[in-house]
Amino acid sequence: MNTKKIGIYGLGRFGLFWADLLSQDFEVIGYNRTERDFRGITLGSREEVLSCNALFFCVSISSMKEVLQQCATHIGRDTVVFDTCSVKCYPAGLMQEMLPPETQIIATHPMFGPDSGRNGVAGLPLVFSPLQADEQTQGFWRDYFLSIGLDVLEMTPEEHDREAAVTQGITHVIGRVLGGLDLGPSRIGTLGYRKILEVVEQTCNDPYQLFMDLQHYNPYTHSMRLRLKESLEEVMRALEEADSAL
Repeated sequence: MNTKKIGIYGLGRFGLFWADLLSQDFEVIGYNRTERDFRGITLGSREEVLSCNALFFCVSISSMKEVLQQCATHIGRDTVVFDTCSVKCYPAGLMQEMLPPETQIIATHPMFGPDSGRNGVAGLPLVFSPLQADEQTQGFWRDYFLSIGLDVLEMTPEEHDREAAVTQGITHVIGRVLGGLDLGPSRIGTLGYRKILEVVEQTCNDPYQLFMDLQHYNPYTHSMRLRLKESLEEVMRALEEADSAL
């Protein structure tokens, strides 16, 4: 497969991190709708980025539809299109609906970011969901992600969202709840407490919009939150009953 240039559409925290990672092996060109100082990133016009050999959309989940509406007819005929959203059913459906039928599409979810991947990505998981891509294209990218040490997990968007509603959705809810308590380091903090602080750091450093999008666009998170609420209420009732018995 002739993959010379990689386009990164969206240079937020993750887009910059992803561009830096891929630039170790490819020529990377970035584009962002708002102009800022993106040091170390080669910038191009929207047209240049959309015509690269491979194009990664690193935009918020909630803006994916608008971005595709603006870009769909300008994407190169031979460009392989990826999303990197933290939910999969929603963007997968949009790409299949809005992109030309001949476009090769692979949905991905790099399940890490600038914080969890700051010491390297070896062993970190990447969900890989080929939607409409030939075997050569799938194989190239699967092999590449494996070659940089990622744990490539191939699954459908539905399988991803059902599992992520628990593993990721609940982590972000708990992290945001604990973040509201203004917790800090303690000289007598246990290992468990220090792990809690790590969860708060990893989740609360992400944009609040990501948290809301994770909860809104994953069709399985609502039932997860109801279960979490019921479990918390059950524990609180047990504690109140024990207190009243003293």
